[in-house]
Amino acid sequence: MAINARASQEFVPIQEIQDGIVVLKDGGLRTVLMASSVNISLKSEDEQNAIIMQFQNFLNTLDFSLQISIQSRKYDVTSYLATLEEKLKNQTEPLLKVQTQEYMQFIQNFTDEVNIMTKHFFVVVPYTPAVLASSGGLLEKILPSSKNNKNKKEEFELYRSQLEQRVALVQQGLSRVGVRTVALKTDEEVELFYKVFNPGDGESKISFNKEA
Repeated sequence: MAINARASQEFVPIQEIQDGIVVLKDGGLRTVLMASSVNISLKSEDEQNAIIMQFQNFLNTLDFSLQISIQSRKYDVTSYLATLEEKLKNQTEPLLKVQTQEYMQFIQNFTDEVNIMTKHFFVVVPYTPAVLASSGGLLEKILPSSKNNKNKKEEFELYRSQLEQRVALVQQGLSRVGVRTVALKTDEEVELFYKVFNPGDGESKISFNKEA
């Protein structure tokens, strides 16, 4: 019995990443913000209540949904060890060379025995343009093509400005509770989504269509 296998790429909801904006296959636009964290357990009771109240007020001001994602991964020391390896090659002092080798071995053994985790916090800000009457659907409407390319680019810029207004609102609201945010750039988003869809391989990058 023949099985019609579908490419894994078909299950990825991303069409392209353009100028730091994620364009989904259904036409939606997304901006991904990396956010800092607040250790509320170190705050006094009054400070905790103030932060919670401020965050609640922030959520109540929004008329659109947000996605908050926490990414936990085992700490990867590969790049750090590679840097030490490079310094080791250029080290001429015998004693320092031995100490560097021992330190590298210690780091490797320690990370192998102890499960050190890193956490990254992301806030995804959405914008979905109103459904447009078009035979090609919403995605065809906002993405550049050979037909009416100028108009489509103008529409994309319009939708992006709407998304950027939402991003500014979110960043302002989060800053009031002590959370700093920064919008990911195109290459950073490509790397992020590659790691999401390929958790076992953090060194390679996914081949989305992208424009820096």
